[in-house]
Amino acid sequence: MSHYMIGKVLQSRYQIVENLGAGVFGQTYTAIDIDYPENPKCVVKQLKANSCQNSYLDTLRLHYLTETETLKRLGSHPQIPELIACFEEHERLYLVQEFVEGHDLTAELPINQQWGCLWTESEVVEFLEDVLVILDFVHSQGVIHCDIKPENLIRRSIDGKLVLIDFGSIQSVNFSIDTELPIHWIPVTSLGYIPSEQFIGQTRPNSDIYALGMIAVQALTGLEPLQFKVDPYSNEIIWRSPKTPVNDYLAAILSQMIRYDFQERFQSAGEVLRVLKQMRGETQRSQILPTQYNEPLAAVRASDHTRTNSNCEKLSPLFTGMKIGLAANSLLMGFGVYSLLNNSPAYSETETLYKATENYQAGDLQGAIALAKSIPSHSNVYPEAQATIEAWEQQWLQAAEQYLFAEQALNEGRWSDVLKTGTLVPEVLYWQSKIGKLVQQARVNIETQTQSLLTKAYERAEARDFSTALEYLRQIPQESSAGALVQKKLVEYNQKRHIRAAYFLQNAYKKAAFGDFDGAVRFLRQIPQNTTVYAQAQTKLQEYTQKQRLQTQSQDLAFDIVSPKQKTSKLINSHLENQLQEVNIR
Repeated sequence: MSHYMIGKVLQSRYQIVENLGAGVFGQTYTAIDIDYPENPKCVVKQLKANSCQNSYLDTLRLHYLTETETLKRLGSHPQIPELIACFEEHERLYLVQEFVEGHDLTAELPINQQWGCLWTESEVVEFLEDVLVILDFVHSQGVIHCDIKPENLIRRSIDGKLVLIDFGSIQSVNFSIDTELPIHWIPVTSLGYIPSEQFIGQTRPNSDIYALGMIAVQALTGLEPLQFKVDPYSNEIIWRSPKTPVNDYLAAILSQMIRYDFQERFQSAGEVLRVLKQMRGETQRSQILPTQYNEPLAAVRASDHTRTNSNCEKLSPLFTGMKIGLAANSLLMGFGVYSLLNNSPAYSETETLYKATENYQAGDLQGAIALAKSIPSHSNVYPEAQATIEAWEQQWLQAAEQYLFAEQALNEGRWSDVLKTGTLVPEVLYWQSKIGKLVQQARVNIETQTQSLLTKAYERAEARDFSTALEYLRQIPQESSAGALVQKKLVEYNQKRHIRAAYFLQNAYKKAAFGDFDGAVRFLRQIPQNTTVYAQAQTKLQEYTQKQRLQTQSQDLAFDIVSPKQKTSKLINSHLENQLQEVNIR
């Protein structure tokens, strides 16, 4: 039914040119404004009418008039399309908004782990902060977007900023707070991003936060929302796994964004922004995590324990709880990450868990385990401590194995394997420090090897032996800092090798034309494989070799009957011909 609108002109001005699809609240089209000579693009939203009764339409009109004023205010934000017009035509309500040139976020998200590029943690944090600022503004206007999904986030071409689109006349135009959202109204692309409370008419501002969190989790894992398993008892989404290493600070934030119960979720976009900011501050202050969040997580500094009360008051209880959860949940998927928020343990027991973590990160596994085991079973921290001990033992074994593998690879000269192994070491500062030294040595060796191979490649290229030069270049590890130069030289030498091969073939033809099959064969044998003329050269080599043999036999017979003076003349001529210098490329 939506296609019948194509070509129609609304308000004698907006001509529909393309159907953009259906949203929760209606149909969306691309249109052109024929009032202007350049026919600028715009977006037309036709609101969904669920009833033709006059009473319903009157109610809808009332909400419409009220909420379009809100949409005008929303359009004042630089990352929300401007509202151009709103009108009613043939008992249909329409909105006209600014058209945003760019691509939606689906073009940047990995569809699955087999293909597509997973986002780094720093990219996810940047994305969250960008969109949360928009949501904070939207919610401050009393509006809930209700349909946050990748298709509704446009990467604007002109400046690369994200723009939030498709407010669909916002929630209160078509639904009251208490109205349920029938699942058959929801586009397939929205499923998985809409939280449970939205289906039963309890939509809250943090319903948008849930959807945003699901996009971030998708970017980190490569899995779409409906592909995740759900805990049958808690209904929480299980998204963390050893295949998706994420530092615990960020993982705790994302898990709280997508909690099943909206009451346990972040309550506002501003709250999430504050925690992200605190995470950045803790990262920089501790000097453990580098600026890029995709680096391995290290220990919590002992200085965290001795902060003054005034400093502690600056950190939200949520962030404090996440720091405690950090010690206990490095390998767990959602288990108990937030139990410490609602059950404040004794300070000494929390301190004990911190101290154990510090010992573990410093390399004292047995001491850390003994300290964690000293936490009494009646403590709220006890389950976390027991889970932590098991996680530590698994991490330690894995880290030790990776270190031994890297050490062996270094001794065997497999520098690239050392670098790859360095990225697989679990979040244990002790082992990261040890393997870091191996990685540093491997990088030095790679650069030394690179310089040696480059020198050899240049020497062979100077001698016009481009095939050997290419072989040297291909031996240079991909991790070398000279990667761009190597790629450039590979292209250059490959082109010169083809040119030189063609040069040899032409000279072979010339020699053969004058009956010098010996010279022709010498040129043909210098043509390397994997060149465009190699197959042709091989065919000619067989031909000229046979002619060379017949010519030799004929010359031997003729040589027996010529005078000694003629023999001497032929030998001199042959010697002079061989003295001619080869014309060559440089």
